[in-house]
Amino acid sequence: MNILEQIVADKRVEIAGLKERVPEHTLVLPQGLAPDFMAALRAQPLGLIAEVKRKSPSAGVIRDPFDPAAIACAYADGGATAISCLMDTPYFGGGVEDFRAVRTAVSLPMLYKEFIIDSWQITHAQSVGASGVLLIASVLRDEELHLFSEEILRRGMTPLIEVHDKAEMERAIDVGAGCIGINNRNLKTFETSLEVTAELASMAPAETTLVSESGIKTAEDALMLKEMGAHALLVGEHLLRRAFPGEAVKELLSKLP
Repeated sequence: MNILEQIVADKRVEIAGLKERVPEHTLVLPQGLAPDFMAALRAQPLGLIAEVKRKSPSAGVIRDPFDPAAIACAYADGGATAISCLMDTPYFGGGVEDFRAVRTAVSLPMLYKEFIIDSWQITHAQSVGASGVLLIASVLRDEELHLFSEEILRRGMTPLIEVHDKAEMERAIDVGAGCIGINNRNLKTFETSLEVTAELASMAPAETTLVSESGIKTAEDALMLKEMGAHALLVGEHLLRRAFPGEAVKELLSKLP
């Protein structure tokens, strides 16, 4: 069993327990719609989804001490167009408390970054004020990818379908995904290459919003990925390891026209 399979197996146990303790019908939904996720990404020459997370299986602890609200405010001040917040606790150190702290601190659209395996999580995403919800193609069947995408859209949010290879890209296109995340990191081996974006971006329909994820460290990377066809970037570790994450955001976007 690789690390992704282990995370998903543990997630199924976790969500089964949550559904018992917090039935879906008890989740309180907000009035009105959350900020538009894709519109925010498209409003700049290159959108930036800046990520809030304590740790990861590949990198270990990334930032300590860790203040999610302060980090998110720094990102917003630096020019980020959206915030991604990890929901998984055992492997990434995230959770709903972090999400709520960020949601209170900033007005930017937020991505509910989680290993979605159940519709309960989608309702929960809406209840905490998410604008986008991550769907990882490699952990979902075609039917699940389709049904979850429709459910996210029905609830006024954007599904960000994450892919890593040509087969997953074709599946996302078949679903009619309006927003596709190209993960430069293989979630099974954790190897990273920006060439993954170069390989897959050309497959996407012209109207699709493309987000390049993982392995992005420099302003030169950002400019290159834009030229490859990315409309936005998702960056976490590089920003979080800097003493001043807001300044790191400015530097990352500094070479864009």
